[in-house]
Amino acid sequence: MYKSTPHILEVRPKIPARLARLEELANNLWYSWDLPTRDLFSYIQRKLWDEVGQNPKAFLRCVDERCLITASEDQIFLDQYHRTLSAYDSYHTKPVRNSHAEGFAENDLIAYFCAEFGFHESFPIYSGGLGILAGDHCKSASDMHLPFVGVGLLYRQGYFHQTIDGDGNQKALYSDSEFESLPISPVLNSDGSEVHVSVDLPGRSVAIKVWQARVGNVTIYLLDTDLDENSQQDRAITHHLYGGDKSIRIEQEIVLGIGGARALGAMGIKPSVWHINEGHAAFLLLERVRILTEQGIEFSAALEAVAAHTVFTTHTPVPAGHDHFDYGMMMYYFENYYPQLNISRDEFLALGNVSNTPDFNMTALAIHCSRFQNGVSRIHGKISAKICAEMWPEIEQEDNPISYITNGVHMPTFLAKEWSEVFVRYLGWDWSQHVADVGFWERVDSIPDHQFWSVRESLKSRMLQLIRYRISRQHFRNHGSEAHLDRILKYADPANPNVLTIGFARRFATYKRAALLFEDLNWLRQIMQDPERPVLFIFAGKAHPADIPGQDLIRRVTQISRMPEFEGKILMLEGYDLRLARRMVAGVDVWLNTPLYPLEASGTSGMKAAMNGVLNLSVLDGWWDEGYDGKNGWAIKPVSEFLPEAQRNREESQTLYELMQDQVIPTYYKHNKMGYSSEWVKMSKRSIATLLPSFNATRMVGEYVAKTYLPATWQYRKYCDHDFEGARQISAWKNTVRKAWPGVTIRRLGSPKQSIMFREGVYFEVSINLNGLQPADVTVEMLIGHAYNKEKLKQSMRYQFAAQEVNAETGEHVYVLELTPELCGKLEYRIRVYPRHEMLTHPFELGLMRWL
Repeated sequence: MYKSTPHILEVRPKIPARLARLEELANNLWYSWDLPTRDLFSYIQRKLWDEVGQNPKAFLRCVDERCLITASEDQIFLDQYHRTLSAYDSYHTKPVRNSHAEGFAENDLIAYFCAEFGFHESFPIYSGGLGILAGDHCKSASDMHLPFVGVGLLYRQGYFHQTIDGDGNQKALYSDSEFESLPISPVLNSDGSEVHVSVDLPGRSVAIKVWQARVGNVTIYLLDTDLDENSQQDRAITHHLYGGDKSIRIEQEIVLGIGGARALGAMGIKPSVWHINEGHAAFLLLERVRILTEQGIEFSAALEAVAAHTVFTTHTPVPAGHDHFDYGMMMYYFENYYPQLNISRDEFLALGNVSNTPDFNMTALAIHCSRFQNGVSRIHGKISAKICAEMWPEIEQEDNPISYITNGVHMPTFLAKEWSEVFVRYLGWDWSQHVADVGFWERVDSIPDHQFWSVRESLKSRMLQLIRYRISRQHFRNHGSEAHLDRILKYADPANPNVLTIGFARRFATYKRAALLFEDLNWLRQIMQDPERPVLFIFAGKAHPADIPGQDLIRRVTQISRMPEFEGKILMLEGYDLRLARRMVAGVDVWLNTPLYPLEASGTSGMKAAMNGVLNLSVLDGWWDEGYDGKNGWAIKPVSEFLPEAQRNREESQTLYELMQDQVIPTYYKHNKMGYSSEWVKMSKRSIATLLPSFNATRMVGEYVAKTYLPATWQYRKYCDHDFEGARQISAWKNTVRKAWPGVTIRRLGSPKQSIMFREGVYFEVSINLNGLQPADVTVEMLIGHAYNKEKLKQSMRYQFAAQEVNAETGEHVYVLELTPELCGKLEYRIRVYPRHEMLTHPFELGLMRWL
């Protein structure tokens, strides 16, 4: 029988006048961390709220108008509505004095570029950790009232929806977002027309529409190529997050970088700081240089002007993880672009060159064109300095410009509301004003143990309710039976949450080692067989659709969960998203993290768990290496990274099993007469007290302000004022130094004493051929310390030599140092000379040095 295609008729409800500002609330991602706002919408029509994925804008498009009318006449709802609006208005009122923004000039602005932003599950333009981190960064910038905007891409298809079939196979489902249901609006010119810009790709121009999203006090500008005037090929550039091949990737990065810079220019936005979060947006550096060369500024000076106020954050702990494109592809896309920079082909390609390989590396481009670079944890800072050491070939790895700012998470987004209520009662109504005050959080001990435990059990119960719902839906879709479901959910019982629950939820990449727990199944059986001390493991996470080994891990977890001895004790959940993440980081007892050291750049999920009183059981990698103190969780100490991976897995899984059987499980079940473990509560309190104030995004963004944003604004003015006089000056000086440096040499004069008494002086004299440079152009320095080794270079004491006369015969400059050592014992010293200029952002940014 013939059936016609159904037609669509949308009927939108009319919002009552007294509830008119619901639309304003729905169009500001403030709702992503303000629970009372989300509760407002849920109250109106609870079932629909869940069906639309807790998306306020989609909710207002299809809510029953009668429900809106009822809410507008409900005094309880109206009271909550007005309280929410009062909080919203208060939040968006700029404080009279803003300590976080002190130091910025009136027109200063930070522009933060990232390929993905994760604010809320209802706005799917993110895939994982990088996007969530970027979202948290923007939220905290909003909380701190910083002059801040974000720039990204507006994807029709964000990351995929995941299902897992009965055999444990991951299925990736993609669906296009309806822009009408997202909290976005087109950016308009003063005449009411939409802001459009364009970028040139081979043989054509691609139009870009600019959208905006409000995130509290911050605006995020999102770029969209899905326009009628573009070809189907070009409309697809911003269609799919991280989709397609290398061609799509480079086109997305051109749109983000070059298109993003042009979009800000078209809106009259002139940032004083440009922050590139990972290398995807690094092409914006070329565009900014191009704009300056178009104004008649020499390329090298334009590059210095751009680099002086650019911040680059890398998140990648392995060389292969950095984006790179072969020279043929670069020439295909940039053959008509690089001549506008007034440089040769070779000079252009050198901007992205590492190790003379025929690839253009986006990290190299970002480093060449920035002066503030950082990794995202202490370990990752060292790894990044090592990976990028060739960018500064004569500088010791530990002394090169790459530093670190450890990630943090946005507390209002991930701290459960139950804790907020308890903190108000026991820490004071202003507790949230002390979020980064380590001393303040010692007050957590004042919360009565029974009250503390009650909150923990309540959060676990809420989590188990969601898990039961999701497991049931997953089970019945895979044609499971009711009886089997009862066995699966035996320990996931919200009415009886007093079961040790351990969570593992993250991207299923092989280096994260989701299967480390299953290295020795016999040992695991012994650990989990005690009926008096049951353990429930909850796994969740997605593998990239192209990552077959990652999908194999999901299949393995699923298969082991089906074994009779593990049934009901190991659960593998599908559809990991921010909603499930919020419940899990608040609800489990232990957060398990087993990456292969040192591949966890930072990690943030454990931070979210810790602030909710969850104890971390993690490899000492990334942030946990800084957070673990021996009393706030458990550490799996990594074995040597030079051992075969199979051996590392065996040894580290043994540590994991020993910790679980000897410490984690016994401590949890060491019940007192009130039915909980006082020792566990003590550790849980310490987790909050020591980790919440140190690993929150307020601290993180505050460090970016102090270490990069404010210094970058100062460099911006120093380099760019007075028609870029500073940039021209430093550029000319660097060119002079680089030409002269191959001829710079250093040699010792005389033979200083090798043994002296304490407080006795010793005289050193060196002769340096400056090859035309002046003494003011260099620093001559001694590094001295106990048992000197390169890893302790920064801890050595430093003493500067003073310039003396010029040797008339050789033309060399003599430098002397009269040293009275402040240390006793056997000391080792080294002497070095390197370029010096008062306008340098980092003393070693040229990468030039001579050692004696």
